[in-house]
Amino acid sequence: MAELFRMPAVAADAATAVLSAWQVAEGASFTKDDALVSVETDKAEVDVAAEQDGVLLKALYEAGVEIEVGDPIAVLGAVGEQPGDLDALLAGLGVSAPGAAPQAVRRDVPEEPVAPPAAAPASGGPGRGGRVFSSPLARRLAREAGLDIEALTGTGPGGRIVRRDVDAAVATLHTPAKDPTPAPAPSVSPAPAPPAAPAGTGDHEDIPHTRMRRAIARRLTESKQHTPHFYLRATCAVDELLALRQRINAVSPVRISVNDLLIKAVATAHTQVPEMNAVWQPESVRRFRTVDVSVAIATDTGLVTPVLRGIENLSVSAIATRTRACAEQARSGALHPADLEGGSITVSNLGMYGVEEFAAIINPPQAAILAIGAARDEAVVRDGAVTAAKVLGVVLSVDHRPVDGAVAARWLAAFTEAVENPVRLVV
Repeated sequence: MAELFRMPAVAADAATAVLSAWQVAEGASFTKDDALVSVETDKAEVDVAAEQDGVLLKALYEAGVEIEVGDPIAVLGAVGEQPGDLDALLAGLGVSAPGAAPQAVRRDVPEEPVAPPAAAPASGGPGRGGRVFSSPLARRLAREAGLDIEALTGTGPGGRIVRRDVDAAVATLHTPAKDPTPAPAPSVSPAPAPPAAPAGTGDHEDIPHTRMRRAIARRLTESKQHTPHFYLRATCAVDELLALRQRINAVSPVRISVNDLLIKAVATAHTQVPEMNAVWQPESVRRFRTVDVSVAIATDTGLVTPVLRGIENLSVSAIATRTRACAEQARSGALHPADLEGGSITVSNLGMYGVEEFAAIINPPQAAILAIGAARDEAVVRDGAVTAAKVLGVVLSVDHRPVDGAVAARWLAAFTEAVENPVRLVV
């Protein structure tokens, strides 16, 4: 029996979401857990899976439309069901004809040609021969490179096309941008600015904002405008930390990074100074009972901060495993909005780029962000003698509303102590 498929609430605080792409053609069947549609919010782009077997009778919106959460976006039926009189079916479900649906085309990404009305898969198996599984990030990268996603071979789970498949295809092209004979050449109907641009545009390129880039800009601007930042700096001796890491990696099945040890040091400091494990709310300060830490990860589409939860009870190797899983999900576009919510502090490390020190902007509604620079050789005084040592500069940005300066100072001292005496991180 036909039923409506509604725009899901993929993020707790999202009133709308953008329908990025249909993963099933009209008239095609699908099975439980197959990806039906890709949906984009301010925080992530995710695939929404089917809850049971069925067939997509009618898509009510094309890709690129921003839709309110809860609004119907498609009509689904049982396997083998035919739509019959579509207008009567839609009227019976209380939905307007597709032509009457608002077409609020997304403005934050370049428009792309819309495929002709779905031709049912004529070859292959029962209605599923032409389906191509791919991650949202892979589809976006393929569009940007002018590649036909259906022409690629997937190496992900179940033959799914992932980022590395697009990267490999791009590397084989003779030109770095688009193939000289792209299929969707007749896409002049949207009539955006490029063809009509006046002379003098050859010296620059205007890159349209993505939804994620707009969200990053909005949130960080709001943070600097409404969050009273203050900053504390410290220099940590890391000779013993680096030596401990070398010994752990000699026996551990999981490779441990310096960042993994520093994340564990953050958890240790949060445990010792629980006043820092809090966020500001309009009527109260919320203090957490578990230590949830966000880790800043740079991707091709922007910066994301997935949350590692309950790390106060995790070993360093478990933290390393979770961090790598989050990084892989972030770069393949597989993070869900729930993975980015929560936490009271973010760890942002630019040390691998040789940056000695920087001050980061707090990721609201969190109370702090720890900016980590590169380890470097410096002359230090120990027991009255000058000696060479490896040191690491950190800057702690703190929201002064839930956290006072003295509390932040005690936290930074506890963090420094854990880093300089790292044996406590593994016991």
